[in-house]
Amino acid sequence: MEHGTGQRIGRVAGAWFPVVVLVAGAIAVAVPGPFLVLGPLVTWLLALIMLGMGMTLQASDFTVVVRRPWALVIGVVAQYVIMPLAGLGLALLAQLPPALVVGVVLVGSAPGGTASNVMVYLAKGDTALSVAMTTVSTLLAPLLTPLLVLLLAGSFLPVNTAGLFVSIVQIVIAPIVVGLLLRRLAPGFVHRVLDWMPLVSVVGITLVVLAVVAGSAAAILTTGLLVALVVVLHNGLGLGLGYLAARLVGMDEATRRAVSIEVGMQNSGLAAGLARVHFTPESALPAALFSVWHNISGSLLASFWSRRPAAPVAEREPTRV
Repeated sequence: MEHGTGQRIGRVAGAWFPVVVLVAGAIAVAVPGPFLVLGPLVTWLLALIMLGMGMTLQASDFTVVVRRPWALVIGVVAQYVIMPLAGLGLALLAQLPPALVVGVVLVGSAPGGTASNVMVYLAKGDTALSVAMTTVSTLLAPLLTPLLVLLLAGSFLPVNTAGLFVSIVQIVIAPIVVGLLLRRLAPGFVHRVLDWMPLVSVVGITLVVLAVVAGSAAAILTTGLLVALVVVLHNGLGLGLGYLAARLVGMDEATRRAVSIEVGMQNSGLAAGLARVHFTPESALPAALFSVWHNISGSLLASFWSRRPAAPVAEREPTRV
């Protein structure tokens, strides 16, 4: 009974996730004061979400690396080439101040978003490839994210690459490893809590958005519309160019959808947390807005594709959000 309840609540939480995040962002802008206390908790909340991701992983998630390495390589390369360069180009075109340029580049240099697997599943895309892309891009993040930020945004603000590396290991890699160990050493416990992890992820990301938006409320009211435009275009370029990259190398429709969503949806919660710790509250603004928007755009795109059949693929419905 409890297992079924967790599944039902998880589905409801996932379905309403974009609305919840949007409402949370609006509240934090209107009344930022009460949510400023959440700032120090951001890294812990992100680590909890990554722990849940680790508990959902299993051996089948990695078989795509052996069976379809070319598709995985194309997807991950697109992730770490398209989004950082598109972010820098848009930030410069909009003539954003240095702190916001760094913030946009940081979002673009983050790994795939934690909600992307659900969106790919709903879009009738290649879910196995999506899970593998999220996992591999996340594991590469401690090396690639600091290096990309230094290379593309180091001239705008000082970039502590060693500090970024350590933070990503603490927030991402360590919790995922703990989650994998729990799944192996305590499968009964993991089985009981796994259905509740989508709800935990929704609550955790919502609290991160509340904290980041509250800390950036003043910047949102002054430059929010321009940054929001950059965020919408950044996300749109990721979705469109990701699909195009997969199409150009001859991938099937289901694979194109997976690559599109994986490239366009970033782990903006991680980017927001890193921006707060290593840069300025203003630098976290693009990530906060991205957290709201990419879940809305991803849901709309998944809904559109869900009504259009794609080539059959071996899919496994993900349990994380």
